[in-house]
Amino acid sequence: MLEHTKKRRTRGSRKKAKAAQKKVRKSIPWREVAKGNIKKYTESGLALRGARFKAELTQRELAVAIGVLPHHISEMEHGKRTIGKEMAHRLAKALDVNYKVFL
Repeated sequence: MLEHTKKRRTRGSRKKAKAAQKKVRKSIPWREVAKGNIKKYTESGLALRGARFKAELTQRELAVAIGVLPHHISEMEHGKRTIGKEMAHRLAKALDVNYKVFL
């Protein structure tokens, strides 16, 4: 290695690195972040909505993919309709997630 490309480490840089690590916040559980929305909707409804957004599907597109009416998707997202095991399997297959997320 050429002399001018070698990096010299000093104690000061180690202290800065440790200080930067201390400043990093610990991760926050998603349920704590979504606490207000979980009260308004439901946990499974939020999971459905999030998976749908991640798959970039509209409620209508998802409804056609799993063979239900579009307002059923809306009702499931808002907690007005329960998501049974069979429906969870259909949603999981269409959204490429584990079905247990919706139960």
